[in-house]
Amino acid sequence: MLTKLSIQNFAIISRLELSFGPGLNVFSGETGAGKSIVIEALGFVLGARGDADTIKDGAQKMSVSAVFSTDMLPQEVRAAHHFTAPDFTLSRELDRKGKGKAFINGKPATVSALAQLGRHLVDFHGQHEHQSLLHSSVHLALLDKFAKQDALVQKVRASYDKMQAVQARLNEAALSEQEKARLRDMCAYQLKEIEDVRPTQEEDDQLEQTLPKMKHSGKLLELAETAYNDLYEGEGSATERAGKAARCLEDMAELDDSLAELSQNLNSALAALEDAANTLATYKDDISIDPQTLDDMLARHEKLKRLKGKYGPTLQDVLKTAEDLKARLHALEHSDEAEQALREELEKERKVLLKLALELHDKRLEAAEKLSALLTEQIRPLGFNAVRFRACVEMDEENLGPTGADKVEFLFSPNPGQALRPLKNIASGGEISRVMLGLKTVLASTVPVMVFDEVDAGIGGETAVLVGEKLKGVSAGRQVLCVTHLAQVAAQADENFHVAKSARKDSTEVSITPLTGPALTAEIARMLGGHADPKSAAYIHAQELLAQAGRSAGAK
Repeated sequence: MLTKLSIQNFAIISRLELSFGPGLNVFSGETGAGKSIVIEALGFVLGARGDADTIKDGAQKMSVSAVFSTDMLPQEVRAAHHFTAPDFTLSRELDRKGKGKAFINGKPATVSALAQLGRHLVDFHGQHEHQSLLHSSVHLALLDKFAKQDALVQKVRASYDKMQAVQARLNEAALSEQEKARLRDMCAYQLKEIEDVRPTQEEDDQLEQTLPKMKHSGKLLELAETAYNDLYEGEGSATERAGKAARCLEDMAELDDSLAELSQNLNSALAALEDAANTLATYKDDISIDPQTLDDMLARHEKLKRLKGKYGPTLQDVLKTAEDLKARLHALEHSDEAEQALREELEKERKVLLKLALELHDKRLEAAEKLSALLTEQIRPLGFNAVRFRACVEMDEENLGPTGADKVEFLFSPNPGQALRPLKNIASGGEISRVMLGLKTVLASTVPVMVFDEVDAGIGGETAVLVGEKLKGVSAGRQVLCVTHLAQVAAQADENFHVAKSARKDSTEVSITPLTGPALTAEIARMLGGHADPKSAAYIHAQELLAQAGRSAGAK
């Protein structure tokens, strides 16, 4: 589970240290208090996009670190990261210039590495994510996530890409003679532009190393000669004076053994000076002051730079482009005989794709039946006594695409006698929220931490009690973090946190306080629209909600 979250200079949080327990952890507070900032900070440290504008005013950088229990990770992930301690720490920073740093257990890492770990750790449900269920384009992705057929989905996509590449070649082969001539001229011109320069692998890197020396050859020669003279050739040079001192020490060492090591050290230093002088002599002799050679190198460098700008970004890319242009020219020049072969190849690739799409269709049908049953079971206790849900999968073999040939639509009927209809056409906002809660429960069955940011949108009353009980049930055996406006949800929590925002003359701060006892009861009463007066109806109702949840007056 997530045991600790540390936040510095994130949005309107200067510094915050939070500790979490297992089960249901609920954040509540007034609208606009900053409840969702904690969720955003957790997303940031797990690889979500960072923005320098999020850094708190007056600060130069923001940072977030999160401590997780190691045993929540699959064994192969632990082994890959060498996690042997009971917990591990993920950290991330971002400064005003947009430069970021990421760390795993204090060692530098990439943001993508944090994101990869995050997929094993936390499943996020954002404030408006339930609205995505109104778009049928999302339904296919959700079904595939449930089906766990990633390898097959990737095979379908790769097969489709291969078929599209053949189709592109066939389109070229089937062009008019006039269009073919235009393309041949263009390809020939581009190929000649590259071949006239005749670039070689890594030639630009060699020039980058050599050019600075050529540009500054006069100054380098002057400095090298001065250094060489001071070291070796000039009167009273360093080697001459060090040699005299070394000979003196040798004579002294014969008279006093304690000076033997010092004598050896000085002789070693003299040898190093002589080596440096020899290296400088070779270096200055190699310096060439040739304006014509420099001009030629600069011209060559400019030509390579121009090629990389058009066909790069690297010379390797330029050379690959030349090979592609040769192949394309050959295909255009022999397009008549190639056209029939390409048509046959296209049909062959289409059959391969269709076979994979049919295999994926069968897997999706099987997964859709299971998902429909599981989701119905999950959402029925949420105020849907006669609910029906069905993930409908329809295949159109004539419309093969990168995801196969299936169209997926979630169908829904919340009331007895009501026909199954597309979810977007029938469900209210509160119903959509409950369906998404059920989906998240089903799809994140192996993820140890679930985050819900206002999943209770559009609901209240008895349904709110049911959603609170559902979230409590979901938190059994895992950890749930939930931002809510509903007292019925907050009453079910294992840990409650109150979020408050305070405005000063020149800054705004967010504080988060754990709630227990009377303070928790008062917060539940506030969420019910009442006051903290123990005699008020809201306070009494708050006590009743806590008692129903098995909590006495807010005490755990």
